[in-house]
Amino acid sequence: MTDSNVALKPKTVTKPKPEKPRLYKVLLLNDDYTPREFVTLVLKAVFRMSEETGRRVMMTAHKFGTAVVVVCTRDIAETKAKEAIDLAKDAGFPLMFTTEPEE
Repeated sequence: MTDSNVALKPKTVTKPKPEKPRLYKVLLLNDDYTPREFVTLVLKAVFRMSEETGRRVMMTAHKFGTAVVVVCTRDIAETKAKEAIDLAKDAGFPLMFTTEPEE
């Protein structure tokens, strides 16, 4: 008893669209104790900036209190900030970097 009038429709499979990872900003906080040359050195070493870019970011933090260093995923942002802070601590400076979500 085969019913030949039955039309078979393929099932549609919906794949959930993966969300893009939320981005985080690494912020350089100004202080009155860390030498400008050392800040530029840290920006070059940890964040792979050129001398000129590092100096510009450092001066922005100096003038405005903070400067955005880089925007990236959370894991990378936290790792880079910790690496920069540890480098400053080892040299005896209170240089501080923080991370926050990008809006």
